Amino acid sequence: MNRNDFTPKLYTIFKEGISKEQLYKDGLSGIIVGIVALPLALAFAIASGVSPDKGLVTAVIAGLIISIFGGSRVQIGGPTGAFIVIVYSIVQKHGVDGLTVATFLAGIMIIGMGIARLGNLLKFIPYPLIVGFTSGIAVIIFSSQMKNLLGLQMEAVPADFLEKWIAYASHSESINFYALAIGLGTITLSIGFGQLSKKIPAALLAIVGSTAIVHYFNLPVDTIQSAFGEISGSFTSPHIPNIDFTTLKELLQPAMAIALLGGIESLLSAVVADGMIGARHRSNMELIAQGAANIGSAIFGGIPATGAIARTATNIKNGGRTPIAGIVHALVLLGIMLLFAPLAELIPLSCLAGILIIVAYNMSEWRNFSKLLKSPMADVAILISTFLLTVFVDLVVAIELGIVLSSLSFMKRMSDMNQVANMLNDDAENSDNENLFDQELTDIPKGVVLYEINGPLFFGAAQKFQDTFRDIGSSNSVLVIRMRHVPFIDATGLLRLKEMVQHFNHQQIEIVLSGVNDTVLKELRRSNIDILIGSENILPNIRESLIRAREIIHELHH
Repeated sequence: MNRNDFTPKLYTIFKEGISKEQLYKDGLSGIIVGIVALPLALAFAIASGVSPDKGLVTAVIAGLIISIFGGSRVQIGGPTGAFIVIVYSIVQKHGVDGLTVATFLAGIMIIGMGIARLGNLLKFIPYPLIVGFTSGIAVIIFSSQMKNLLGLQMEAVPADFLEKWIAYASHSESINFYALAIGLGTITLSIGFGQLSKKIPAALLAIVGSTAIVHYFNLPVDTIQSAFGEISGSFTSPHIPNIDFTTLKELLQPAMAIALLGGIESLLSAVVADGMIGARHRSNMELIAQGAANIGSAIFGGIPATGAIARTATNIKNGGRTPIAGIVHALVLLGIMLLFAPLAELIPLSCLAGILIIVAYNMSEWRNFSKLLKSPMADVAILISTFLLTVFVDLVVAIELGIVLSSLSFMKRMSDMNQVANMLNDDAENSDNENLFDQELTDIPKGVVLYEINGPLFFGAAQKFQDTFRDIGSSNSVLVIRMRHVPFIDATGLLRLKEMVQHFNHQQIEIVLSGVNDTVLKELRRSNIDILIGSENILPNIRESLIRAREIIHELHH
């Protein structure tokens, strides 16, 4: 194993040196991301059932630790929408002290995952499971914001999904139309202005505008101050509350859920970032940093933290390429917390509700959800069950059952594999054509590279498949992928194959598939990957595939 696995990216980058130009870009990007993170930190804390200052504490402490010790060049850490469901549930049952202990325990667990080199294993979580619980979380976030969006006069919102909507309906006569107008205005501004300007955060404009309007006209809407009192402009002294052994045992399961979700979200964000900047993160070091960040957040009274995909993407788009941007982002939030906390107290809750509804929409992945409904039945079952359990039962149960279903589905497919292989062996014409290739290796044209996949292209092999093909140089013009021994492909494999095809299309490298069986071809057509590759580039055997590769080379040179 590479010794750099446990070396923070910041240390490596300092050894290599950072140009003044890049330092300037990182600093500017950090300031922009810090401003973007401000309303999200406040909103995530409030939606989680804790005071808004805990969101700021988390963004500062966890964001700083993740950037200093993390395994990614550009990861931005802090509170995210993914934790809202778990945090709210813990606070309702065990209070803020219980949340602190659960977050601390989760941090230890995440560090343990990193030390045990489980970073790569977390990438094997099937894509339908991730979309299922992410979409479920989005629905829960949306439903939790109706009280503040509508300005309803009611006590604490019930934790159960159906009970929430029953409670909303029973208090519908108390709708505050000023609050509703502010919330809808925030949503409209976020959608419309986000398309007009990439530099100025729409959420910041909405907060400044709505706060000014409410204060100037003295509108009767709830603000952070009226609901939570003053925002503390300082940190609490480090402490871990005393919890009895019985409560500690009850907190182990939610702590494990925080650890698993935090690990998955952080590595998912790092993988997305790698694709955007053409780099590769250090999974195990990233987990260790995430664990340390959660321990630090808990000690100072914060909430769980992980890598934030949207803020990381914002960092990249604004020129951030080193952890310096993440450090600056945390320091900007610290400055705002220390100097401008009294102004933040005036923000209307309906404005923050509008911001969180946009976050929920972006999290929902409804396009990917609808596409996955066309996947094999096993993947659809994982997707639907995980989604419904997240919404109506519990996120922990949803993830656990999703993993069990994924394992059972994999075992079933593996047991069917021999039957498929025997059918292929009985196909004499296909077998003869493929075997001829073994005598023709020397006839591969220049500019053509050949890879062969042996075995099912499922969620456990998809990441390795993608990593292998991304190393192919741009000096080649055609990539022939021999798939005679691929008995099936699942939704995660289809996603990785699609991403790889798009990657090579961008590099003007054509893909030719050889020996695709009927089962796999059917899934390629369902996902429209055959259109992306070109039906003329999907051929039954290697002889015809090489003829097609020569045609492509000839076309490129003439």
